[in-house]
Parts: sequence; C-alpha cells; structure tokens
Amino acid sequence: MIDDNFIQVNKETCKRCGQCVNVCRGTLVMGNSGPEIAQNLCIECGHCVAVCPSGALNNTRTPLKNQVPIKKELSISSEIAAAFLRSRRSIRSFNSKAVEREIINKLLDIARFAPTACNSQGISYHVIDKKETLRSISSVIADWAEGNIKSGPLKNSPWVNNTANTIYQYRNSGKDTILRDAPCLIISTVKTEQFSLGRDNTHFSFSYVQLYAPTLGLGSCWSGLFEYCALDKYEPLLSLLEIPKNRVITGGLLVGYPVYHFKRLVDREPLQVTWQ
Repeated sequence: MIDDNFIQVNKETCKRCGQCVNVCRGTLVMGNSGPEIAQNLCIECGHCVAVCPSGALNNTRTPLKNQVPIKKELSISSEIAAAFLRSRRSIRSFNSKAVEREIINKLLDIARFAPTACNSQGISYHVIDKKETLRSISSVIADWAEGNIKSGPLKNSPWVNNTANTIYQYRNSGKDTILRDAPCLIISTVKTEQFSLGRDNTHFSFSYVQLYAPTLGLGSCWSGLFEYCALDKYEPLLSLLEIPKNRVITGGLLVGYPVYHFKRLVDREPLQVTWQ
C-alpha cells in the first residue's frame, strides 16, 4: 500500500479504471500509479471508496473497513418502492405504549445517513420520552400559541384557524392535541452558526426517520406547533428543554406506535411538470 495523506491505493489491485476520479468532486486525478490527490477538496462523502470495483482504494476519512457491501438480493422493485413511499402517513393517534430506547437509537442511526449539503451532517438529536416532560412541553406551547394567534408568528399562518381549534381542544377536551399523546418527541439541533444549513439537513434527516419508522412498527408526525414555538425562541420552552447554548433547535418529530393502520393509499393533487 502507498500512503498519500488520506488516500491509500493498492497498486497491485488498482485497475486504473478512473471511476474513483470521475465520481470525485475535484480532489482526485489519475496518476501513473493510480488515483492521486490533486487538491484537498474532500468532503468525506466516501464515493471514491464505494465505487472502486476492486476495493483497491481507501480513504482514511471514510475507511473501506467501515463500508458495507451492497447486496443485490436486498434491492426492491420500483413498484414496491412506490407503494412503500406512498404508504407513509402522518400519525396523529398514538398508542400509550412506550417506545424502547434501543428502537429509537436504531431509528436515528438510519437518519444519520440522510443527504446533507456538502456532507456537512452536524445534526444531534435530543429525545424526550418522559411523560411529565412531554406534558409540560404541551402546556408551554399552548401558552405561547394563545399569545401569538392574534399577533406574532401565527397571525399570518394559513393554518391559524386550525391552530386556534387545536388550542381550544387542548384547553377543553383534556386531550393532548399538541403533542398528540405521543410517547416520544425527537428534537434535532445544530450549531447556532449553522442554523440555515442545519434546517435543510434536518428536513432530509427526518424524512429518513419517517420512511424507516413503519418498518419498525412505528408512526411519526412533524410537530409544527413545537417548531413554531422553538424557532420563536420562546424562553419557557428553551429552559424546559435545556438545549446547550451553542446549539439551536431545527425541528421536532413525534414518534410512537400508531393506534390505527391504514388500508388504502391516499391520492394527492395531480402531478404538475413543466419541460424546457
């Protein structure tokens, strides 16, 4: 093996096919003995290692030993994939059964593989599964929402009437219409200076969570009111959550075992496409 900084090439097995260079964003070029570093633009995506047909290349930033061979027998057809994607539903009725922490860890371990801008990653998860804390969060959000329906962030929301009804039901029905009695709230955070980028990364990450959750028997739903309240930096909520000062909340997702199981795939608005 030869070692050129973080790129290592087995000269005996390297075929110099150029695939690693072609998938790279500018770090690699093909030299006389195989791929070489032209300039350090590496974002640690691992493409160069993953694409090599002979396993001749290693990148110490994304080591070959940590990459998992893709099994063709686990591939799914486009028909199955389409049915799977369409079957995802936002769950708003959760079973009272607690979600095992090892299951949540398994769920979030998939989320970290979601795409992020320039492989920036950087998302941390703060999980709340204590009933008393969840009840306190709902109460704090209700207080915030009542003060912001007629003025503030909620005033111009197209769903302001839905929000008003949600808070009314919360106050009068005895049901948690805010966090939906979900046994688990997953909060995503990023470094404060990376908020804009981290917000987009969170959307990708939580999309993975929502798609993977049904395979574990779980349901999920974005917690819109929680996000509105958190992004408004409502101090009673932030104090309750004890998020580190150098991090900011970028999203909230409700997770739990669903009460109902849907029997049909629901339609959406017709596809709109323009071509040029």
